[in-house]
Amino acid sequence: MERQRRKIYLSGPIMDEKEGQAREWREAAKKLLGDDFALLDPMRRKFVDRQVDSANEIVEFDLQDVRECDLLLVNYNRASIGTSMEVFYAAHDQGKFVVAFSPLAFADCSPWMARFCTKILPDLETAAAYIRSHFLD
Repeated sequence: MERQRRKIYLSGPIMDEKEGQAREWREAAKKLLGDDFALLDPMRRKFVDRQVDSANEIVEFDLQDVRECDLLLVNYNRASIGTSMEVFYAAHDQGKFVVAFSPLAFADCSPWMARFCTKILPDLETAAAYIRSHFLD
C-alpha cells in the first residue's frame, strides 16, 4: 500500500504581486518538494482579486486548504494581509507547523510573523531542505 504523502499549503502574496512572481516561487517549490509531498497551491483556482463575488470564495477555499494541510510553506517576501492571516490561522487556530522563507532581516520582520512562523529561513531552497529533513517519513 502506498503511503499517504504529507500536504503542504503554499502560502504567500498573490494580490498586487508583480506579474508571474506569485506563480514562479510556487513552481520552484513543486520541483523541490513535489515528488515527496502533496502541494496545495491556491493559484490552481481561477478567481480574480477585487471582485466582490469572489472574495468569500477565495478566503474560504484558502482556509480549507490550511485545515487540510500538515504544514505551511510561506513566502514572506513582503507584508501581505492574506499571508499573515493564513499564518495566524494555521499556527494559532490549527496548531500547524509553519516554515517561512524570507529575504528580510529579523529586525525587519513583523513581530506577528516572527511569532507565528515556526521557522524563518533565508530562501526557498533552505526551507525545502528543512522540510525534507524534518517531515519525510
